[in-house]
Amino acid sequence: MSARKQQLLKAHRRSKRLFLVAFLLVLLVIGVLIVWWLVPLLLVLAWVAHEAWFADHLFYRPSDDYQYVFPADAARQAVSLDGGVVRLSEPLAPGETLVLELELKANWLGRWLDPHVQVGDDRQDFERGVKGRRFLNLSGQADALAQGTLALRGRYCATGASGTLWVMANPDYSRQRVMVIAPHADDAELAAFGLYSRSEEVSIVTLTQGEIEAEDFQLLGLDQAAAARLKGRLRSWDSLVIPLWGGVSADCCVQLGYYCLQLPAMAAEPTQAFGSRESQENDVRSVRRHNPLTLPGDIDGQPTWQNLVGDLTALLEHYRPEVLVTPHPELDPHSDHVAATQALIEAVGRSSWKPTTLLMYANHLHDNDRWPMGPAGTGIALPPAVEPLPADRLWSPLLSADVQLDKAMALAMEHDLQGGQVFKRQLRRWIQQGLAGRRWPVTGSNEFFRKAVRRHELFWVRDLSD
Repeated sequence: MSARKQQLLKAHRRSKRLFLVAFLLVLLVIGVLIVWWLVPLLLVLAWVAHEAWFADHLFYRPSDDYQYVFPADAARQAVSLDGGVVRLSEPLAPGETLVLELELKANWLGRWLDPHVQVGDDRQDFERGVKGRRFLNLSGQADALAQGTLALRGRYCATGASGTLWVMANPDYSRQRVMVIAPHADDAELAAFGLYSRSEEVSIVTLTQGEIEAEDFQLLGLDQAAAARLKGRLRSWDSLVIPLWGGVSADCCVQLGYYCLQLPAMAAEPTQAFGSRESQENDVRSVRRHNPLTLPGDIDGQPTWQNLVGDLTALLEHYRPEVLVTPHPELDPHSDHVAATQALIEAVGRSSWKPTTLLMYANHLHDNDRWPMGPAGTGIALPPAVEPLPADRLWSPLLSADVQLDKAMALAMEHDLQGGQVFKRQLRRWIQQGLAGRRWPVTGSNEFFRKAVRRHELFWVRDLSD
């Protein structure tokens, strides 16, 4: 996390502590000077208000502008909003990925209900109290935009009278050879089910077993180590068989079997073996028996960085992908995700086969754990970027309603996304549904069913051929 975000996080926690102290002092005065029974009532009401309106983890200011810089070859033009319709100032440039930069300002209701913008038949949500520069994803709306019929209307917020339209052109990467790098068993489905399910030649490589945090499996009468081993086996199985739902055969899926949250330590000491934190295992071959090919790490089974990079190098040379799909190292803060892309780049440097394109995704964010905001099935606006990111091109393919349903069913097969919410989170949802108008999909209770099953998938494109 950057220094600025650390400062915002500290300021957020400090403000919350100060408010709590002040609130408790007020309650003390009320209890002593007015009437004691108001104190528990006010405590309950304050807790309900917190769950409804103040429980989001947002570690930046809603008034911060998003900072995006796009490549020099991205077409841009000024647009105006005339009577709620987007008007172009010149003919629309060729390109399938369309991003509208404009100012948003929440009204008073937009501080209590989620402000969003209706974009034709789509909807894209933003932070409560939003006030600043934001980036709408208009991908899939090119025909209406060119014909001057694309309606745009703010709900609980006002839009600026003008903006800038960015147009970025990409080939259809699904027609090239694709390799998806998944640090954990569900990352490929979360980020790229739509892409890999329509790719003509695709391989999926999962780096870790996903064995930690297996408390639910201890309810079967297992100790911590046995529960972790069972969870690792199940999630490894998920990584190999769930892609078949998207049309990817088993001979194109590989499970490397390294251990959760150990990839950064492996990177720091490349020759040192780092076994599981919970399963008491230290041999990655335990979950490799169904892999379609033999890899360098199969020789000794040691969970080392050298073996990981060697495995990825061998896979690059075997599948010969033109496009690599991997976590965005600047946007996605999960330590295993950052290390996964680091290992991949090292492997590309060693490999005799050189892919040409990197497509990067973000399944997690530093400072907003609700992104993509809004309900399932809607579009994906660009995520918060309060500090400038590298000037990458964007690619945002559309997912039909049928593909979205298939993606949701793929997520439902993932063992780590099954089961209900703990009571506290479920109670928070009921409160937010009743008081703040939020909705969750019926396909699954995990938050990823809302965040990942969308009208778009979103990738940052980086050229590796230079």
